[in-house]
Amino acid sequence: MKFDVQFALSITPLILEAAITTIWVTIVSSLLATVLGFALELMRRVNRPIALVMTVVIDFFRITPILALLYFLYFVLPFYNIHLSAITVGIMTLSLHYAGYLAEVFKAAITSIPHGQTEGAQALGLRRPHIVFMILLPQILRNAIPAIANYVLSILKSTPYLAVVAVPEMLGVAMDKAAESFTYVEPMAVVGLLFCLFCYAAARSLDMVHKHLRRHD
Repeated sequence: MKFDVQFALSITPLILEAAITTIWVTIVSSLLATVLGFALELMRRVNRPIALVMTVVIDFFRITPILALLYFLYFVLPFYNIHLSAITVGIMTLSLHYAGYLAEVFKAAITSIPHGQTEGAQALGLRRPHIVFMILLPQILRNAIPAIANYVLSILKSTPYLAVVAVPEMLGVAMDKAAESFTYVEPMAVVGLLFCLFCYAAARSLDMVHKHLRRHD
């Protein structure tokens, strides 16, 4: 089969338009997953009963397949009169799933900080919110950035799952064009190339952020 360059070029603008949705979903889901993962880890450190509950919640998000969580939020919640748009469900699914993994990342990052810093801050009379956000958080982010970067890339590569609930991301649009023309090589090639470019750009950007934090350590 000969690769049709003209057809590939003709569908590229449509896939690039869908790429805006892919990038936007990735950014929002990454931010929400990071904030939620950090919050879950902080709650796990409040006391033992809450820690047990949070551990169950974190493990549930981690072990639940993305498609299972996606189908539950999109098809089951309407039975309870909770109606969410497809893109909202997609963002919620990716955020909840990867928040479980990021909670473990923050656990390791917090554990790596010497406990004496917290004790010293308490001795100076700082309150817990000040200790967390002014002393611990900058160091936590510095330690966690490499792992966070990996999960941002994972979220980007997980966006094609959203095609099953009709979110107009790159793979969904490419599959639609392929079904219309009965030609699958060109749409998949364009999508694959764009994913490679986006993943490379995201990896290099996050690596620059990590190096910047290291220089100002």
